[in-house]
Amino acid sequence: MADAGAEDTRRAVDAAHRAFPAWSQKVAGERAAILERVYDGMMEQKEEMARLMTMEQGKPLAEARGEVQYAADFFKWYAEEAKRIYGDTIPASSPDKRIWVLRQPVGVTAAITPWNFPAAMITRKVAPALAAGCTMVIKPAEQTPLTAALLMEIMDQAGVPAGVVNLVTGTRAADIGDALLEDRRVRKITFTGSTEVGKLLMRKAADTVKRVSLELGGHAPFLVFEDADLVKAAKEVLASKFRNAGQTCVCTNRVYVHNSVKGEFAAILAREAEKLQVGEGLKEDVQIGPLIEPEALAKVERHVADAKEKGAKVLTGGRRVTEGGLDQGCFYAPTVLLDTTSDMLVEREETFGPVLPLHGFEEEAEAVALANDTPYGLAAYLYTRDLSRAIRVSEALEYGIVGVNDGMPSTAQAPFGGVKESGLGREGGKYGIEEFLETKYVSVGLK
Repeated sequence: MADAGAEDTRRAVDAAHRAFPAWSQKVAGERAAILERVYDGMMEQKEEMARLMTMEQGKPLAEARGEVQYAADFFKWYAEEAKRIYGDTIPASSPDKRIWVLRQPVGVTAAITPWNFPAAMITRKVAPALAAGCTMVIKPAEQTPLTAALLMEIMDQAGVPAGVVNLVTGTRAADIGDALLEDRRVRKITFTGSTEVGKLLMRKAADTVKRVSLELGGHAPFLVFEDADLVKAAKEVLASKFRNAGQTCVCTNRVYVHNSVKGEFAAILAREAEKLQVGEGLKEDVQIGPLIEPEALAKVERHVADAKEKGAKVLTGGRRVTEGGLDQGCFYAPTVLLDTTSDMLVEREETFGPVLPLHGFEEEAEAVALANDTPYGLAAYLYTRDLSRAIRVSEALEYGIVGVNDGMPSTAQAPFGGVKESGLGREGGKYGIEEFLETKYVSVGLK
């Protein structure tokens, strides 16, 4: 792949700037038809993209196929939303005036995306941008440029005009980012990644007063109440926690379970976690692939060691997986920790690995307080058969996404995003296209 720098990035912005007038002036139906063709192209190359994603990112092939479908769904959804960008006519305060409100594209935009969902994190940004009439420069994670490149080929084949979408790959992230942030022609930055980098981008974007959308770190709690169906709850926890080897910003990071069912629930989780197959993602029977890099493995090992030192019990896992030819990789066994406490790293930081800590509670208010005791606020989950409790707790949780008896709530038509230090703005659904539109007020005098 090309290792681009600041000058390459400026050329990409040049191309996006040149392409913007023609693209933004296309009627909505034209843009929609092109987005539909991108969806069709992704479906035609679904298997190729999934295998490529597994090879460069590591997630199991079944999960990669699921991500390709999820990623493509954003093009399908926003092909329709392109036709629903409405303005308003407002009653004027005098008979010789008319007030119109127009919705127009922001202009040239830039997207900086992570490695854990190398297709979906791009399409969730580029599809609404194109639907709104914006052009875009994309900087994918340096660990996963190949999926982005294939996606660009598909968009080109679908008829996305030259310059409307531009890919800049490289290891010099700061040079690329600064070039985007300093260029006044770039009117919006949309970023998915760490809270630390998000804060840096936000500060630098202030110099040119760019719009920003930030989907940042998470530290998702999962509350299991005493009336929960424990088998079903365990299934949801496991699906949420161990997807992509725990390397998702919305995966369960802390489980708070009522003390009356804690032992039983822990046993179910440990039993089911032990069944998960760790290995090379291209093998169809594998559910847990490798972590992305050695530094990620070291963080997981540090979190588990800290928990053990402070009194947590390892019910299963708690070790690297090296047998079966996996000794050269970053594989870690699905791990369940019992009796973790709030002073442990696993409860204070986002582990981003296959480690599941369990913490007991007695009262509903205690569980909510524990869940909210974090600067993050992206996703939270709860399991209960009590409707009143479900409503109370979902309203009390300080999170942008709440799954009630649902550990996998993400979908193209719903708003995705966090509160507190987990970000600004929303992606997905009708809300996602709003991030790429400006509101223009036009007052017309009739005299």
